[in-house]
Amino acid sequence: MRKAPISFLSHISRHKPQSFAPFLSRNYISDPSSSSSSSSPLVSHTHLKPCGKTHVLFFIPNQFRKNPFRNMNTLVERPIQLSSRQRKVKQKAELEEAFESAKTTEEMLKAFKDMESAFDEGELGLASLKLGLKFDQEGEDPEKTLSFASRALKALDKDDKPSLLVAMTLQLMGSANYNLKRFNDSLGFLNRANRLLCRLEKEGFSGEDVMPVLHAVQLELANVKTAMGRREEALGNLRKCLEIKEATFEKDSRELGKSHRDLAEAYVAVLNFKEALPYCMKALEIHKKQLGQNSVEVAHDRRLLGVIYTGLEEHKMALEQNQLSQKVLKNWGLSSDLLRAKIDAANMEIALGKYDSAIESLKGVVQEMDKDSETRAMVFISMAKAMCHQEKFADSKRCLEIACGILDKKETTSPVEVAEAYSEISMQYETMNEFETAISLLKRTLAMLERLPQEQHSEGSVSARIGWLLLLTGKVQQAIPYLESAAERLKESFGSKHFGVGYIYNNLGAAYLELDRPQSAAQMFAVAKDIMDVSLGTHHADSIEACQNLSKAYAATGR
Repeated sequence: MRKAPISFLSHISRHKPQSFAPFLSRNYISDPSSSSSSSSPLVSHTHLKPCGKTHVLFFIPNQFRKNPFRNMNTLVERPIQLSSRQRKVKQKAELEEAFESAKTTEEMLKAFKDMESAFDEGELGLASLKLGLKFDQEGEDPEKTLSFASRALKALDKDDKPSLLVAMTLQLMGSANYNLKRFNDSLGFLNRANRLLCRLEKEGFSGEDVMPVLHAVQLELANVKTAMGRREEALGNLRKCLEIKEATFEKDSRELGKSHRDLAEAYVAVLNFKEALPYCMKALEIHKKQLGQNSVEVAHDRRLLGVIYTGLEEHKMALEQNQLSQKVLKNWGLSSDLLRAKIDAANMEIALGKYDSAIESLKGVVQEMDKDSETRAMVFISMAKAMCHQEKFADSKRCLEIACGILDKKETTSPVEVAEAYSEISMQYETMNEFETAISLLKRTLAMLERLPQEQHSEGSVSARIGWLLLLTGKVQQAIPYLESAAERLKESFGSKHFGVGYIYNNLGAAYLELDRPQSAAQMFAVAKDIMDVSLGTHHADSIEACQNLSKAYAATGR
């Protein structure tokens, strides 16, 4: 999911657009010399990432368009003597014309500097907005983007009356601050843009103009909240994005298929596989209908569906979808995607107890990998997992050592992927009862994640595991701060009723009970029970266990 600024026609058309323009890709501003448009491809995530730039093509409404002089000639052969006022009007019109016809950033900047000598700052609002959008589209200088966006906002935001141009400028301010990692500032501008657009909708402003900007704002909000670790809130913005597209595009269009898959991936990122399933199934249905069974999009849908089924512990169905995906990826020659799909398949076989088959598959895959790639490290981690299940602990540890040797060199360049791998390796050591090694590796992982605000959810998960292992090894007092920190991080990321938060409170209850603090334990178990009843249902085994733990705590208090 990368961020989402608005792209729009930088030339001024003389004709009002006849229909709502399609959402196009992030890095697009139309050629000033042409009224046609094209788009650039968008890439999302096998490893789940922020949303791609919004697909939006924005036409500036007629009331905001300029009408510079196009031809100063007259039918009279002798030149007309213009007054001083008329000469200034003509000069301004020519400067505007030069700015509108500029194609490159350099040409636009030169034309803008020429305009600065003839126009008041308040008259440069629209030109400043266009330059800001141009810099944002190129994505190389967010400081300049912010500078022009700030000038545009100062010029355009003159009263409390809702304005579409002000909403666009606020969205651009949000985008620039996002690129500069000023997430709180970005959130403030985007929330204000969202409120303005809602007012415009209520006041009957044309939906053809409002909807593209609203989509851009919602997608940017999702990206900012994801970067701040507030993934559960981000899902609400992504659902709104899908609603806007459903109201805009034809039923079962390819764009809707992509949007359904993006939302499914977002649910997978918060481990909500049940909610992810129908969106992924809809994406698959649309892509099969529009592109056929053997399209790349269908292959990506099936691979994601395999991940979802794995999360739902439907491993046979997961493997079936993965194998169908592999056939298509192989036919299209997508070797890197195919290798990742093979690793996924091996992990599914491990879950099904087919350890020898998984190991053989992974031995084949590792031969095709670059020696120092993170993906090769993941292959050795999967091999270690299979060998661990076979109780070949010495072989398993050798595989983990090879993986760590690769990952050590990647901590700076790929911190998210390395942290994820270290977390997986620690689980293997935990399985082999090597608890001190597991805890040490998790603390190393936590130190990396604390420097990555967008990985707050992972930070919470790792902190929870450290707390659990410390509790397991009798270091109860040390476990409590890790568990308390984990609860706060995961509540911010996934919401207060997520089942993961419930497990942490259950462990906190156990810790307090171990410290002979039954009253505190009862409070923690009560919170855990409430969360699990909501997230898992009252008849789930873990909900029942939380209820039993609460009973034990009450008994310890004499109740």
